[in-house]
Parts: sequence; C-alpha cells; structure tokens
Amino acid sequence: MGNLPDTSLEYLKGVGPKRASLLRNELGLNNFNDLLHYFPFRYIDKSRFYKIIEITNDLSYVQLKGKITRVETVGQPRSKRLVATLTDNTGKIDLVWFKGIRWYKDKFNPNIEYIVYGKPSLFNNKFNIPHPDIEPVSEQDDILGDTLHGYYSTTEKLKSKGLASKQISKLVKTLLHKLSGHIPENLSVNIIRSLGFISREEALINIHFPRDQKILQKAQARLKFDELFFIQLRLLKYKVNRNKKITGHKFPVVGKYLNNFFNNNLSFELTNAQKKVIKEIRADLGSGRQMNRLLQGDVGSGKTLVAVMAILIALDNGYQACFMAPTEILANQHYNTISRLFQGLDINLNLLTGSIKPAERKDIHESLINGQLHVLVGTHALIEEKVRFKNLGMVIIDEQHRFGVAQRARLWYKNIIPPHILVMTATPIPRTLAMTLYGDLDFSIIDEMPPGRKSVKTYHFYDSKRLKMFGFLKKQIREGRQVYIVYPLIKESEILDLKNLMDGYESILREFPLPEFAVSIVHGQMKSADKDFEMQRFINGKTQIMVATTVIEVGVDIPNASVMIIENAERFGLSQLHQLRGRVGRGGDQSYCLLMSGYKLTAEAKKRLETMVQSSDGFEIAETDLRLRGPGDLQGTQQSGILDLKLANLIKDEKILKYARNLAMEILEDDPELEKPSNIPLLRHLEQINKNQPNWASIG
Repeated sequence: MGNLPDTSLEYLKGVGPKRASLLRNELGLNNFNDLLHYFPFRYIDKSRFYKIIEITNDLSYVQLKGKITRVETVGQPRSKRLVATLTDNTGKIDLVWFKGIRWYKDKFNPNIEYIVYGKPSLFNNKFNIPHPDIEPVSEQDDILGDTLHGYYSTTEKLKSKGLASKQISKLVKTLLHKLSGHIPENLSVNIIRSLGFISREEALINIHFPRDQKILQKAQARLKFDELFFIQLRLLKYKVNRNKKITGHKFPVVGKYLNNFFNNNLSFELTNAQKKVIKEIRADLGSGRQMNRLLQGDVGSGKTLVAVMAILIALDNGYQACFMAPTEILANQHYNTISRLFQGLDINLNLLTGSIKPAERKDIHESLINGQLHVLVGTHALIEEKVRFKNLGMVIIDEQHRFGVAQRARLWYKNIIPPHILVMTATPIPRTLAMTLYGDLDFSIIDEMPPGRKSVKTYHFYDSKRLKMFGFLKKQIREGRQVYIVYPLIKESEILDLKNLMDGYESILREFPLPEFAVSIVHGQMKSADKDFEMQRFINGKTQIMVATTVIEVGVDIPNASVMIIENAERFGLSQLHQLRGRVGRGGDQSYCLLMSGYKLTAEAKKRLETMVQSSDGFEIAETDLRLRGPGDLQGTQQSGILDLKLANLIKDEKILKYARNLAMEILEDDPELEKPSNIPLLRHLEQINKNQPNWASIG
C-alpha cells in the first residue's frame, strides 16, 4: 500500500484543499489513516419511523418523516433561533436551531418530504427537536448499509460547508473503496485464529458500515483489542530494548552516607511497605541497568524518605543527584525536609528555582560541574541548558504528571550514561490506567501509612451549616490548632455561583476578629515573595487561618494544621479533594476535613462527596475517579499521546487490556525483536505507530 495511509486528505475525491483544511482544523483529520479511524459515535436503526403523535418522554431519539410547513426566525439577536415546523398526518413538531441559522434558513422546500432524526425535548409542555439531522427523502441511499446508520461527530462550521455526518460518511465510503484489498493485517494469523477475530479490513469496513448489530460487535471487539494490544506491545518492547541496550550506572556500594543516615538520623522505624520499596530500588541500582521506576504512595506515606535513601545510595557510589518538583513551594518544602534529614552527614545540598538570584545561580552551576555540589533540589530550573552536572546518577521527579513530557525528557540528557529515574506521585493511579500510561516502568507502591497516623475524619456540610462550621473552627483554634480554608476561585465569576476567595477572606475577617485570630491569604496570582511571606507566617504559627486556592494542594507540611475546609467542594475532582485533605492529619492530633457545598448537586458531584466521606483509601478513590471522569483528565494523559483511544474504554474493557498485556509479554519473551515471520505484521504496525507518535516513555 506504500504510503497511502499518510496521503493528505486533499487528494481524496470529494475533499480538495479547502475541505482538507477544514477537516484538519475542526476535527484534527490530516490524512487517509486519520479518516479511516474516525469512527461513528453512535449507530441508529433507521428501519423504524415514528409518527409525531407517538413521541413520548421515554424516547431518546426518534426518526420522523414529513413536510416543512413553516420556517421563521424568532427571538432577540442574543437569543435568536430558527424554528421550522414538521408536519405529518398525525400532528406537528418544531425543529429548532440556535446555531447555523443562515445555513438552514433557506434550505427547506415545502413541496418535498424530509426525514428528520433527533432527540425530542419537552419545552412548555410541547415537544421540539433541537438541532436535528434532516435530509430530503429523495437523497436517501444505501450508503450506510441496510438498517444501521453510523453518525459522525461534526461541527456547525463543517455543516455550513457541506460536511455534515452524511457527507463525512460518503468520504469514508470513497476512501474504503480506494483502499479495498490494500489494508494490511497488523496481527499474526495465530492471534486472529485463536481469538476468533475478523480481519482488520473487514473490521474497519463494518465499524463504519455495519450490515447488522452482530457484525458491528465483531468489528468493535477486533478494533478495541488492536488499540489496547499495540499500546502494551509498544511500551513493553521499549522496555525490553531499554534493558538490553541502555547501560545504567551500577551502584554496588552501600556506604557511609546511607549507613550514617540509617544509624544516626532516622529516628523512627520504616514501615514494611517502605522497606519493600527500598529493596526493589536497591536491586535496580545494583543490576547494571538503568532504573525507571514509578513510586506510588498516598499523601503522608513516606515517599520522600524512600527517595532520600535512593539519593544516598547514589552518593555512596560517587554520583550526584537531583530532585525536581513542579512548584517553588513544593521545591522549598523538599529542600527544607531533605536538609533536616541530611543534618551532620557532610552532604552539600542546594536549591535552584526561578527566584534564585543570578550570582547564587552562577555558584550553583560551577559547583555542579566541579562536583562539589552533591544534591540539587529545584523546579523546572533544573532542566535549563546551563545546568550541567559532573556525574549525575540519580533523578527524582515528584508529582511527575505535572511536568510536560518534553520537560521531563530533558533530564535524560544531563549525562552520557542516562541517570537512574525515580518518578513519584501522591495521586494513586488506578491499575488499568497505570498499565496503559506507564506500562514500560517498574512499579513500586507504598500502601501502608506510618504507625500512629490517624485517619482524617471527613464530613459533608451544606451551606446552612456554616455557622456550626465557624463555631467548630473557633473551638479548634482556641485549642491551639490551625485551619486551611480553600476556595476554587480567586475573583467573582459571572457564570459560576461560587464563594470566591476574596469574598471568603473578607467574611473570615469579620467572623474571626483580631487579635485572637490572624489570617493568611495565598493564591496563584500573588508574587512568589508575597506567597512565601504569607506561607511562612502560617508555618511559624503567627496566623491561625490560611485562606487559599489550590496552590496549597501540594507542598505544605504543617503538623499543627488539623482542619481543612473546602468551599464549593462539588467543583473539585476526587483526586484534588483527596490531595487537599492530605494537607491535614500530618501531626499527632485528630484532624478533620469539612466539605462545604450548596444544595444543587449533580449525581456525579454527590457521588464524589459521598466517596470522600466514606473512604480514605487513595487507590479506591482513584478507581472511583476513573469511573466518573474517564482517563482523559487524569495524570496528564492528554499530553502523553498514549491514550488516544477511539473505541476502547479502560473501565469497561479492563479484561481485554489485561489479556492484551499478557499476550504482548508472551510474544516479546519469545521473540524480543519481533523477527519471526509470524510477527512481521506486528513489527510493521509498530513502526508505523512510532513514525507518527514520539515515544516519551523513556522518562516516565
């Protein structure tokens, strides 16, 4: 087939340069392969026509046939809409368009019948159909098969240029005709036979133009497997190649730094989970292969301590280390924590962030190159070109999903031999998502909290309980505790009816008068120096209340803070709520998280708040979050380029994912280079994928 899949869409009959540009800008479709894999989002059984009189509340979509008897534009300019009345022999119904009015206004002929398809909506006790699909009966043809018609997502701009769902369908049909007999198989004969799959070409034809429901299900099963299998094969093959070809620093020595730290500076017993993870890391560092390990652990589980011990092993073997965090607040927090842990160990540690002055920055650069600086903690500043190490051996990346993939990758090239990589997240990742996003990494999980740590008691209060909440806060503060109050917004929004930060700050000042109560305020639009000043006042106990946005989501470790109030908690995702709750409960006192909300809650918002009240298990919360939101918004998956799933669903298709991963492992164990004749189709398809997608997996 040559390079046909990469052929620009402008060379497909019926497209041309202008339409190709529209399809690229509106739908991201660039070439034949993109259009081939632009699947219908739903299928309609068009063998059934309803009469207008038959429309009821329980019908999700209906197909009608009738004549347009009236067309008019109604409403003021800001609320203008086009209303067309469809009539059959049982009644009338309005068809309504709020967009594309000019396009539809002169489109209808009163003398011909139209077929209308759409979702009925009840307004003022009268049914109408907003933005229906409509076409003359004379234009009906057999393009979409017998009864199942695929519908493609499109836009008003595309519709206005003659590229509604039906026209996209015609383009797909033209493309399939052009590619007939030339769509290569990407699975081996053995896989196809053992799993009872139809061919790839047959699957692609029937995902677009299914003859019936049975063949549609076969096409979906085949293409879902393809998606998940090749994600796993790509990740695992990269891991095989990396282990085979990329030499890592070998750290055989456990010497004075780690031993002195363990014997003199570690004042408490490690948890069994921490011991297990450290053992896994030591095995990696002594193997001669580069470590690429993902460390998951809930807030407060002791990930930083594990990272510190990995750093000490690097130092014992004569190498430098760096620790990168996503914000200055978090970088400062880690710097202070590590400084305390390193006390008396004769380790040269420094901090590099955007706030560091040029003269100090120059000294840091020089001491890195000559090897006098052992460990550097910092933000994105670490990946600047000027930052060079004498012999970087260990890289720790905290809250790694908050960095762009290209940013993380730049640390890879700080050494001729790539450093060992330990990436950490306090946001537990559901297993299916972890297998898909980080399938090439080794996993470590700290699933045990330090002894004596009390679970944070969590309650959901409606706004009517606000005075009771204020009374609770005063009691806590008078007992010597400190309080966080977090808001989702900084300034008032005309769209969202939320308690914003500044209004909240003023109400807190009224409710909690000086000198008994002092209040700090921190938000993302403040200058770094001002944020640090306010944060330091709270850390030092000079203020009792911290009013903030989610800037305090990570990086604040204040054991005396025992209460977290989250205003408009329904506006936060589960993962963010869990992270915010993790800011309290870090001392020996009982801590509390109060979720404040209005009464108008969606079913999803109620589920989120119920989950927070009922569970403190980060992994359970992450699974619920995945079910509620899907993977697109979690863990920076949009930027990864990996989760561009057309059909597969990580929740519904978990069994397929696990089977696909196991099969990929078996194949690579038997044939790591995919050189056997039976695996040539797999190799060719992987090469095609790699050509179109950069592989950032090398840095996690």
